[in-house]
Amino acid sequence: MQSEHSWGDNPSGPVDAVVEKAQEMGQAMAEKVAEVRTAVAAKAEEVSKAVAKRAATVKKTAAKRAGAAKKAVKKAVANARKAAKKSAKKAAKKKTAKKAAKKKGQRTTLYSSKGKKLYAVRDAKGHFKDIQTYKRAHSMDMKRKSKAEKTAGAKKKAKKK
Repeated sequence: MQSEHSWGDNPSGPVDAVVEKAQEMGQAMAEKVAEVRTAVAAKAEEVSKAVAKRAATVKKTAAKRAGAAKKAVKKAVANARKAAKKSAKKAAKKKTAKKAAKKKGQRTTLYSSKGKKLYAVRDAKGHFKDIQTYKRAHSMDMKRKSKAEKTAGAKKKAKKK
Protein backbone atom coordinates (compact mmCIF):
# COMPACT_ATOMS: atom_id res chain seq x y z
CA MET A 1 0.00 0.00 0.00
CA GLN A 2 1.18 3.42 -0.80
CA SER A 3 1.49 6.10 1.76
CA GLU A 4 -0.28 9.41 1.75
CA HIS A 5 3.04 10.99 1.27
CA SER A 6 3.50 9.59 -2.19
CA TRP A 7 0.04 10.80 -3.33
CA GLY A 8 0.54 14.31 -2.10
CA ASP A 9 4.04 14.67 -3.48
CA ASN A 10 3.02 14.36 -7.09
CA PRO A 11 0.53 17.17 -7.82
CA SER A 12 0.13 16.19 -11.45
CA GLY A 13 -0.69 12.59 -10.69
CA PRO A 14 -3.31 10.42 -12.38
CA VAL A 15 -6.09 11.45 -9.98
CA ASP A 16 -5.46 15.13 -10.62
CA ALA A 17 -5.51 14.47 -14.34
CA VAL A 18 -8.87 12.69 -14.02
CA VAL A 19 -10.28 15.55 -11.92
CA GLU A 20 -9.01 18.12 -14.39
CA LYS A 21 -10.49 16.14 -17.29
CA ALA A 22 -13.82 15.86 -15.43
CA GLN A 23 -13.83 19.58 -14.74
CA GLU A 24 -13.11 20.34 -18.39
CA MET A 25 -15.86 17.95 -19.48
CA GLY A 26 -18.24 19.46 -16.91
CA GLN A 27 -17.46 22.94 -18.16
CA ALA A 28 -17.92 21.81 -21.79
CA MET A 29 -21.19 20.13 -20.83
CA ALA A 30 -22.37 23.27 -19.04
CA GLU A 31 -21.54 25.29 -22.17
CA LYS A 32 -23.43 22.78 -24.35
CA VAL A 33 -26.42 22.84 -21.99
CA ALA A 34 -26.42 26.66 -22.12
CA GLU A 35 -26.25 26.55 -25.96
CA VAL A 36 -29.11 24.05 -26.11
CA ARG A 37 -31.18 26.13 -23.68
CA THR A 38 -30.60 29.26 -25.76
CA ALA A 39 -31.51 27.42 -28.98
CA VAL A 40 -34.64 25.91 -27.42
CA ALA A 41 -35.70 29.32 -26.06
CA ALA A 42 -35.20 30.91 -29.50
CA LYS A 43 -37.17 28.13 -31.21
CA ALA A 44 -39.92 28.39 -28.59
CA GLU A 45 -40.15 32.13 -29.22
CA GLU A 46 -40.39 31.54 -33.00
CA VAL A 47 -43.05 28.90 -32.51
CA SER A 48 -45.07 31.10 -30.13
CA LYS A 49 -44.93 33.98 -32.64
CA ALA A 50 -46.05 31.67 -35.45
CA VAL A 51 -48.88 30.28 -33.30
CA ALA A 52 -49.99 33.78 -32.31
CA LYS A 53 -49.93 34.89 -35.95
CA ARG A 54 -51.94 31.84 -37.02
CA ALA A 55 -54.41 32.37 -34.18
CA ALA A 56 -54.91 35.99 -35.26
CA THR A 57 -55.50 34.87 -38.85
CA VAL A 58 -57.99 32.23 -37.73
CA LYS A 59 -59.75 34.78 -35.51
CA LYS A 60 -60.04 37.25 -38.41
CA THR A 61 -61.35 34.54 -40.72
CA ALA A 62 -63.88 33.41 -38.12
CA ALA A 63 -65.00 37.01 -37.59
CA LYS A 64 -65.45 37.47 -41.37
CA ARG A 65 -67.45 34.25 -41.63
CA ALA A 66 -69.59 35.22 -38.65
CA GLY A 67 -70.24 38.62 -40.22
CA ALA A 68 -71.16 37.01 -43.53
CA ALA A 69 -73.47 34.58 -41.74
CA LYS A 70 -75.16 37.45 -39.88
CA LYS A 71 -75.68 39.30 -43.16
CA ALA A 72 -77.10 36.18 -44.80
CA VAL A 73 -79.51 35.64 -41.91
CA LYS A 74 -80.62 39.29 -41.97
CA LYS A 75 -81.15 39.10 -45.72
CA ALA A 76 -83.12 35.85 -45.42
CA VAL A 77 -85.31 37.33 -42.68
CA ALA A 78 -85.92 40.47 -44.74
CA ASN A 79 -86.82 38.38 -47.80
CA ALA A 80 -89.15 36.22 -45.71
CA ARG A 81 -90.88 39.33 -44.35
CA LYS A 82 -91.26 40.73 -47.87
CA ALA A 83 -92.68 37.43 -49.10
CA ALA A 84 -95.08 37.29 -46.15
CA LYS A 85 -96.27 40.85 -46.81
CA LYS A 86 -96.66 40.10 -50.49
CA SER A 87 -98.66 36.93 -49.86
CA ALA A 88 -100.79 38.75 -47.28
CA LYS A 89 -101.54 41.48 -49.82
CA LYS A 90 -102.33 38.86 -52.44
CA ALA A 91 -104.67 37.05 -50.06
CA ALA A 92 -106.35 40.32 -49.12
CA LYS A 93 -106.78 41.16 -52.81
CA LYS A 94 -108.24 37.71 -53.46
CA LYS A 95 -110.72 38.13 -50.62
CA THR A 96 -111.78 41.57 -51.79
CA ALA A 97 -111.94 40.35 -55.39
CA LYS A 98 -114.14 37.44 -54.30
CA LYS A 99 -116.35 39.78 -52.32
CA ALA A 100 -116.53 42.20 -55.22
CA ALA A 101 -117.30 39.38 -57.64
CA LYS A 102 -119.98 38.10 -55.29
CA LYS A 103 -121.44 41.56 -54.93
CA LYS A 104 -121.02 42.17 -58.63
CA GLY A 105 -122.98 39.05 -59.53
CA GLN A 106 -125.80 39.74 -57.10
CA ARG A 107 -129.10 40.73 -58.51
CA THR A 108 -131.74 42.82 -56.91
CA THR A 109 -135.34 41.99 -57.73
CA LEU A 110 -137.48 44.98 -58.67
CA TYR A 111 -140.89 45.49 -60.24
CA SER A 112 -141.68 47.82 -63.09
CA SER A 113 -144.55 50.31 -63.05
CA LYS A 114 -146.55 47.81 -65.10
CA GLY A 115 -145.85 45.09 -62.53
CA LYS A 116 -143.27 43.07 -64.47
CA LYS A 117 -140.51 41.42 -62.44
CA LEU A 118 -137.04 42.92 -63.11
CA TYR A 119 -133.44 42.00 -62.22
CA ALA A 120 -131.04 44.84 -61.46
CA VAL A 121 -127.32 43.92 -61.52
CA ARG A 122 -125.02 46.15 -59.49
CA ASP A 123 -121.26 46.74 -59.79
CA ALA A 124 -118.76 46.55 -56.91
CA LYS A 125 -119.55 50.11 -55.82
CA GLY A 126 -123.25 49.36 -55.68
CA HIS A 127 -124.29 51.32 -58.77
CA PHE A 128 -126.78 49.80 -61.20
CA LYS A 129 -124.93 48.14 -64.02
CA ASP A 130 -127.76 46.47 -65.90
CA ILE A 131 -131.54 46.17 -65.52
CA GLN A 132 -133.46 43.50 -67.46
CA THR A 133 -136.67 41.58 -67.20
CA TYR A 134 -136.77 38.43 -65.14
CA LYS A 135 -137.96 36.43 -68.17
CA ARG A 136 -134.99 37.52 -70.29
CA ALA A 137 -132.40 37.01 -67.47
CA HIS A 138 -133.80 33.61 -66.62
CA SER A 139 -133.68 32.42 -70.22
CA MET A 140 -130.03 33.59 -70.52
CA ASP A 141 -129.17 31.79 -67.28
CA MET A 142 -130.70 28.60 -68.61
CA LYS A 143 -128.63 28.82 -71.81
CA ARG A 144 -125.39 29.31 -69.88
CA LYS A 145 -123.70 26.37 -68.12
CA SER A 146 -121.59 26.44 -65.00
CA LYS A 147 -118.05 25.04 -64.85
CA ALA A 148 -119.28 22.00 -62.95
CA GLU A 149 -121.90 21.30 -65.63
CA LYS A 150 -119.31 21.69 -68.40
CA THR A 151 -116.83 19.27 -66.76
CA ALA A 152 -119.62 16.77 -66.08
CA GLY A 153 -120.69 16.97 -69.73
CA ALA A 154 -117.12 16.47 -70.92
CA LYS A 155 -116.73 13.40 -68.70
CA LYS A 156 -119.99 11.99 -70.00
CA LYS A 157 -118.85 12.45 -73.60
CA ALA A 158 -115.50 10.81 -72.82
CA LYS A 159 -117.28 7.79 -71.31
CA LYS A 160 -119.44 7.38 -74.42
CA LYS A 161 -116.37 7.15 -76.67
